[in-house]
Amino acid sequence: MITEILCNKKQMPKVLVENKISFAGPESELSIYDTYEQAERVKLKSDQLLFCAMVSGKKVMHADKNDFITEFIPHESFIMAPNQTVEIDFPTAKWEAPTTCLAIEVSLDRVKNTAQRLNQLAPLEEEFGYWDYSDQLIHTHHNNETEALLNRIVHIYTENHPDRNFMIDLAVSELTVRLLRQQTRDFMLNFCNEEPDNNGLNAVLNYITHHLSDNLDINYLCKIACMSRTKFFIQFKHHLGCTPMAFQHQMRLKKAGALIKRGKQITQVCFELGFNNASHFCRSFKQFYGMSARDYKTRHLSS
Repeated sequence: MITEILCNKKQMPKVLVENKISFAGPESELSIYDTYEQAERVKLKSDQLLFCAMVSGKKVMHADKNDFITEFIPHESFIMAPNQTVEIDFPTAKWEAPTTCLAIEVSLDRVKNTAQRLNQLAPLEEEFGYWDYSDQLIHTHHNNETEALLNRIVHIYTENHPDRNFMIDLAVSELTVRLLRQQTRDFMLNFCNEEPDNNGLNAVLNYITHHLSDNLDINYLCKIACMSRTKFFIQFKHHLGCTPMAFQHQMRLKKAGALIKRGKQITQVCFELGFNNASHFCRSFKQFYGMSARDYKTRHLSS
């Protein structure tokens, strides 16, 4: 676990707000930020792309663009473009329970080079453009695979292994690919909402997002996509990174989180989104969000 690794690395803080410990790597740097007292509007800026992940506590992130404001809690990622400034509130930080966040700086050249390799090795269909980094804020829940990757990255950065730099290089490349895929997925979802009839995948994505509580009929999805079953599964997984069933499951859980955050009853959300068993829903929710639905609701409604 990240928390166990960091506990062994922590020292007496030099400052109480955003105390920083850094570990350098090839074209990247890992920093651990600890805040031990409540504070407001603390500025954060980097000249590189900054991938942040909460470890403990809660932050409230502010950005000038579109009056952006959002809570930032564990099991979430917050990605800042180079030279972008955000201001941070620390509403729950205290000495015995600091707010802890890790941040990985990655050079923009490295991100662009990774995108170029993806375009060569795994090009997208023409209507979806090409792999590229979009210069924008990203705030998203990250899945168990990304959480495991972050655990591995912290371990590699902080250990004294003879192949440390090589392993960091591989892990940061994986993190960059996950960032690019997340942005591409977000683009595709926006595209399918705006132009659901543009192409077969758009039509399928639009159907799934509007029928989250229904059981999927793969033959019907193939018909919507105008593809054979084999081609449909290949195209879907290539562009979305998972099967249609896994995609619907993820979208159900994201919708569940949004509804629970607004105060809706957990059992009502469960059956409204097509889960037939409350126990299965609770297990899936905890696996996806890293906490129980009840704790998730309490954390958001008590803020």
